[in-house]
Amino acid sequence: MLDPTTVYVESRVEIGADTLLHPNVQLRGTTKIGQNCTLETGVVVVDSAVADGCHLKAGSAIEEAQIGPDCKIGPMAHLRPGTVLSGNNKIGNFVETKKVRLGTGSQSSHLTYIGDAEVGRNVNFGCGTITCNYDGANKHQTTIEDDVFIGSDVQFIAPVRIGRNSLIGAGSTITRDVPADALAISRSEQKVVEGWALRKKPKKS
Repeated sequence: MLDPTTVYVESRVEIGADTLLHPNVQLRGTTKIGQNCTLETGVVVVDSAVADGCHLKAGSAIEEAQIGPDCKIGPMAHLRPGTVLSGNNKIGNFVETKKVRLGTGSQSSHLTYIGDAEVGRNVNFGCGTITCNYDGANKHQTTIEDDVFIGSDVQFIAPVRIGRNSLIGAGSTITRDVPADALAISRSEQKVVEGWALRKKPKKS
């Protein structure tokens, strides 16, 4: 502990050897932290298991989750109940997960929501991706198989299954299943009206 007077650890918490706790870390409930982990300032872990070699970056919140070995979380990530990371995963800044299982090597670097989903190995989530799991009455499942590459700003309208080794084009809204090895794109046609700004915008004095 860099500053033991600022760290809060409840009595049932277990911490492995050579793990480093920065100031203002909170470990609560039945939390278990493995060996050779680093928990940066402001990390809160509640009733969760964190395996060896993980790096939890500043301001991340983890509750009722299981984190496999060598994962990198945050900064400012939110892992909600039911999150299971198999190992060697990256969950970056402002990423939120809930009731999701990520296969080994899958990652989401920033600004993404993954909920009620089963995700295979080596899947890459582009910035701004959302699994749209709630229709106002019921929660639905998104399934993404191994080696899928997802472009930025993609919405998956659950229930939907994405086949292995497929690519989802940036800006797409996916409403139907995608077969393996396919490219899926759902965008409106871009239109360019030349000279519009000159006609419509007021001239600067």
